[in-house]
Amino acid sequence: MFDKILIATRGEIALRIHRACREMGIKTVAAHSTVDADAMHVKLADESVCIGPAAAVDSYLNKANIIAAAMLTGADAIHPGYGFLAENADFAEMVEAHGIKFIGPKPQMIRQMGDKINARRLAQEAGLPIIPGSALLHNVDEALKSARQIGYPVLVKAAAGGGGKGMRLAHNEKELPQAFTLAQNEARKAFGNPDLYMEKYLETPRHIEVQILADDQGNVIHLGERDCSIQRNNQKIIEETPSPALNAEQRETLGRMTVSAIKKLGYTNVGTVEYLYQNGQFYFMEMNTRVQVEHPISEMLYTFDIVREQIQLAAGLPLSVKQENLRPQGHVIECRINAEDPTNFRPCPGKITGWHVPGGLSVRVDSGMYAGCVVPPNYDSLVAKLIVAGRTRNGMLLRLKRALGEFVIEGVQTTIPLLQEVTQTSDFVDGRYHNHWLQEFLDSKKQNNNK
Repeated sequence: MFDKILIATRGEIALRIHRACREMGIKTVAAHSTVDADAMHVKLADESVCIGPAAAVDSYLNKANIIAAAMLTGADAIHPGYGFLAENADFAEMVEAHGIKFIGPKPQMIRQMGDKINARRLAQEAGLPIIPGSALLHNVDEALKSARQIGYPVLVKAAAGGGGKGMRLAHNEKELPQAFTLAQNEARKAFGNPDLYMEKYLETPRHIEVQILADDQGNVIHLGERDCSIQRNNQKIIEETPSPALNAEQRETLGRMTVSAIKKLGYTNVGTVEYLYQNGQFYFMEMNTRVQVEHPISEMLYTFDIVREQIQLAAGLPLSVKQENLRPQGHVIECRINAEDPTNFRPCPGKITGWHVPGGLSVRVDSGMYAGCVVPPNYDSLVAKLIVAGRTRNGMLLRLKRALGEFVIEGVQTTIPLLQEVTQTSDFVDGRYHNHWLQEFLDSKKQNNNK
């Protein structure tokens, strides 16, 4: 097992990794930017190294500085968490070339799954159904030709994309040229790669994903599915498990199909296979080769430490449990709380002057914030994740209502009021929602307010 792990990320996931390491008797090094010097995980880590100024490109995306910090402190592994360099194959190769273990899948697999066009091909070869789509698109003319074959509406997507960036919808030929240009510009800015492809746009899909874990001995398990359909700008804000849209037979089929594909791909470590689900049919969308933001709901449903297992897998240990011994219990939901204006999602950085998190049975809060700390303007606006479990879905939602009502964050605006409103709508309570539901809900609210 590793003696010391350098944590090459920030925020709540950095603290989550530190806690897993501490429970395993592993020392930690917090690699941080100048503005994160007072972050909770930096305060708690055994050692800390400043890797650069606030701008992510000079710190959390600075490969050389991170590797130098690991070598300076004698860390024998680097955990990238999520975001930043977590799915950067070049970084993973550099880490391994310096005799340091990268806690994640093999660089080759990161590269293959990071190319969304290649990932579609590999998924199809592994037996997964895919959405009708195109090959790599070099120009608008190729896009127009492909769209005529696929049928409108279509979604233009970044080949190196993720997080909802580099995506544009076109309902017809008139809209497609502008959608192509906007998606290309955003892809170039966000990923340094302007390559695009196209998929058929599904009108009312749900976003269903499967958490998998795989060891070097060829064993693979899954931790059920997560329903991540409550999204704004293609970014998740609420996730729950199990999905209220699936029955037991569909759930079993999805898990078995996903595990079979992962085995054929030869994938190792932790990952998530994401699908769109509509009219009883699953379509492979992409695979995330890292730990997910929403991993805690799977942990609570199965009473299973995903981050600890991820570290053990990186050390070459076999999976600690077999699929037949995994027993999900109840229902779990996660609300992402962002420092944003809940009416327009405008980021609201600043100093947190008051901080009180809810507690009680089956209530978990993952956050690196505290009273007196500052939410910087330089990074993602996520400040906390509220995770709530219940024996029944209704009991879970009642507990969530109570917990959101107890959560106090002062000094910055947050999305708590919106989360309270959304989770109490009849559509959400009844499980009748899809990927575009939240935008429709917000549009309806806006229209009513303008009357």
